[in-house]
Amino acid sequence: MSYVSMNVKDAPHGEDDEAHEHPSERQYIKIAILLSVITFVEVAIYYIDALASILVPALIVLSASKFIFVVSYFMHLKFDDKRLAWIFAAGMILALGIFVSTWALMHYHQIVDYVDRML
Repeated sequence: MSYVSMNVKDAPHGEDDEAHEHPSERQYIKIAILLSVITFVEVAIYYIDALASILVPALIVLSASKFIFVVSYFMHLKFDDKRLAWIFAAGMILALGIFVSTWALMHYHQIVDYVDRML
């Protein structure tokens, strides 16, 4: 089996890519511990009756923070070209806007009640 050495220009990602440093194993372990702690807090607040009034917003905030860590470190968006992060963020904002719009339409629009009564 022979190995072929590649120049940076021959790399699969293209000629303009700059080398960037990925996190070390220690950094990945720190992120994993942080994600575990956030997950523990999510599970704990579910069982605390005094927090029932803020349960859903708290879970959304904690889940969003976990999502940001996973996307930025494990999908390497933190270390790649910032344009890729902007494209990803734009798609997420668009998806969130569609979700909120659909929820608001279903929650507040009167035609939904009319259609439900017809069935």
